[in-house]
Amino acid sequence: MILTQPGGDHLVIVKVLTSEPGLYGIGCATHRERPLAVATAVEQYLKPFLVGKDPENIEDIWQSAYVSSYFRSGVTLNNALSGVDGALWDILGKRAGMPVYKLLGGRVRTAVPLYTHASAGDLQELEDKVRAFQAEGYRHVRVQLAVPGFATYGAQSLTSDEVRRARPRGVPDSPVYEPTPYVNNTIRMFDHLRGKIGFGVELLHDVHERVPPPQAVQLAKALEPHRLFFLEDPFAPEDVHWFGILRQQTGAPLAMGELFVNRNEWLPLVQNRWIDFIRIHISAIGGFSLARKIQCCCEMFGVRTAWHGPGNVSPVGHAINLHLDLASYNFGIQEENRLSRNTREVFPGAPEISGGYLYANNKPGWGIDIDEKIAARFPYKGAGGSRGNDRRLDGSIVRP
Repeated sequence: MILTQPGGDHLVIVKVLTSEPGLYGIGCATHRERPLAVATAVEQYLKPFLVGKDPENIEDIWQSAYVSSYFRSGVTLNNALSGVDGALWDILGKRAGMPVYKLLGGRVRTAVPLYTHASAGDLQELEDKVRAFQAEGYRHVRVQLAVPGFATYGAQSLTSDEVRRARPRGVPDSPVYEPTPYVNNTIRMFDHLRGKIGFGVELLHDVHERVPPPQAVQLAKALEPHRLFFLEDPFAPEDVHWFGILRQQTGAPLAMGELFVNRNEWLPLVQNRWIDFIRIHISAIGGFSLARKIQCCCEMFGVRTAWHGPGNVSPVGHAINLHLDLASYNFGIQEENRLSRNTREVFPGAPEISGGYLYANNKPGWGIDIDEKIAARFPYKGAGGSRGNDRRLDGSIVRP
């Protein structure tokens, strides 16, 4: 296990050694919020289970490890399994002397188009950021706007004193989120951007599961004339059957899956064609082997991929996303994460970004390595992060 924090996120990397001198593989097991739990699962349970096995038996290792704990599809064990699985594919590619994407049948595209993130405190600032990204060559931009007086997702937005005074006595101090101001503000944002910039750029937006389902339906219908590339996570995983209702009422492209850990969460959405993009966090479902199967399943139903790819995916995870993107006919878009200089020093060979595209380096395996000496200079600053700290005016917790 290699635990390192060269940027803001707690990265978890699994390194699998073989009996062949110098041959090893690395995989991503990053669960930013609970990294030490994943590390324990790898060291105490998966490592003894794997010692002595043939690293080329990837499918058998995945299947046997998946059920070895009896209970399965938990995010901690899935991330642990992902780290091992990714390392085994890295070893296979190195043994074959080929990038992993060639083991999948080769490229179907030269490079991978990215969407970048634009967030701002006001409409003019947001418009300026979108135009700046267009000038850099980006054709896809996710836009998030601060909500005056309230906290929100994806943009720096502070709760005002006036809003805090409106809370009942005894509510724990926290940022205040309310769905109605957010919904109204988001509609206003797209009215402005389309009116000023037009339709020459693909715009995306992340609801982040925070509004009640009926309001999410209202929002999606209101945004349909603005022709979004996709609307992300309009519902929480607990409310996925609302996609069936939403699909009957709007043709707005929908993306979902960031918090999925079990096939029964995504399979109905795909087979019923209730979503247009699958947004799974690959390490959270058990890694590359299962993601490849999901990608093939989605292709049969016309659902495109848009794998989760922010800072809480390690550079190894971004390389895995990239190889799958290069070989997938039903690729849709890839989320961008700009790596810091420290992170690139820790992970030589990390994918390169240029002009709104992500490029592979064509080295065997994932094409990325980890410098353990440099990684050791960036130990964890704590035990992990936390989510779920925003509350409604009345004090009830906001998901996620």
